[in-house]
Amino acid sequence: MRDATRHAVHEVSKHAQSLETDDDSSVRLHARIGADQDHMKVCCLHANILNYYLTNILCHRHEQHPKMLRVKIDLSRVSDDLQAHGCNVTHYHDHHHAVEFRRKLASMEGERGINKAVGEIDILFTYLSDYCVHQKNNTANAANAAL
Repeated sequence: MRDATRHAVHEVSKHAQSLETDDDSSVRLHARIGADQDHMKVCCLHANILNYYLTNILCHRHEQHPKMLRVKIDLSRVSDDLQAHGCNVTHYHDHHHAVEFRRKLASMEGERGINKAVGEIDILFTYLSDYCVHQKNNTANAANAAL
């Protein structure tokens, strides 16, 4: 994923984090994922969560930060690419991590929850990079080395 996108995601996340209360900063919406997990499943799980962000969270924050439009456009493109490469985002809707994410978000009620989710968009982006892009690149590099 491009550095410009990574930078924009980081800026948007930091801005949202600066608006959090102390109580909000003690909550983590995204579950920690072990390195021993199936990368494709983790990738598609987070593609599902990304889809949730695009349809339920980022649409509420279109004017909150100057880089938000770039983030929304770039993450929409990422979502489309993941779906084109085999991630069925609806398949992971009932996965316990996706359910727990939505439950925690709902418990924060409205504006606080949306702000918290935007504050954690960098975590989502990191998971997408680690489990979707890097794994794909590592597999391609190993195949090329074998040639």
